[in-house]
Amino acid sequence: MNIPIRMIGIATTIFWVFLIIFSITAAYSVKDLQFGFGEPQMIMTPQNELLFTLPINIYNRGYYNIGRFNVTTEISDANGNQIIRGSSFTPVIRKDEKVTILHNVTLDFNDLLQFSQTYLFTDSELNIAETIGLSLAEVIPVQASGNFSIPWGAPLYNFRMDEPQYAAHNFTHLRVSVPISFENHAFFDVVGTIQVSMYNSSNQRVCSGQTSLNAPQHSPYSSYVELYIMMTSVTPSGRFEVNIQTPLFSYGPWVIPYG
Repeated sequence: MNIPIRMIGIATTIFWVFLIIFSITAAYSVKDLQFGFGEPQMIMTPQNELLFTLPINIYNRGYYNIGRFNVTTEISDANGNQIIRGSSFTPVIRKDEKVTILHNVTLDFNDLLQFSQTYLFTDSELNIAETIGLSLAEVIPVQASGNFSIPWGAPLYNFRMDEPQYAAHNFTHLRVSVPISFENHAFFDVVGTIQVSMYNSSNQRVCSGQTSLNAPQHSPYSSYVELYIMMTSVTPSGRFEVNIQTPLFSYGPWVIPYG
């Protein structure tokens, strides 16, 4: 059966009218789509990982559902090197629906140190790039992006090992006290051990020891490592090799000269 050309023209006209109305109302509904961003935070997880979290509050007051809501975070260093990238996905946000999306990206501190070990000792910033994508009425794609930065506090800021102090221990050995100090500017506690090996000017390992490490966040730390060395092995100068072990990160051997 042949369909009259006039009927095809009417159907085509109706289709285009519907499409135009749909596009206008879908675009118009953007003004009724409310976004609210909470305070971005870096926190420590029970698994000793760094967690970047960004709460996103959405109230869809538009005419249509929102489909394929996706937020992607890229964390990079001061030189623009990407450290990690993560995404969160919500299939549908229905009209008149209020939702809160907790967008989380997990970062291993040792991955951060692969880019620059100065994050241990120097306060800095991490650059955050956010990209949000969605489909209006589950059909029309929309994308927006923005950038900001968050401060980074160094956990071992201004780390110092002062000159060793010698005292008699017995007839053959000396007791060596090595003062250690730093400031924990990080948002997490630094707990672990500091292991120190002492080498004399003949490159001979003459003694070693360790001390516990417990520096609460945003606080100074001051302690010392106690070593015992044979008198005949003492030289005016040499070096220390320092290893720092915590559940969050490991660092060393770090060579620090003395004398």
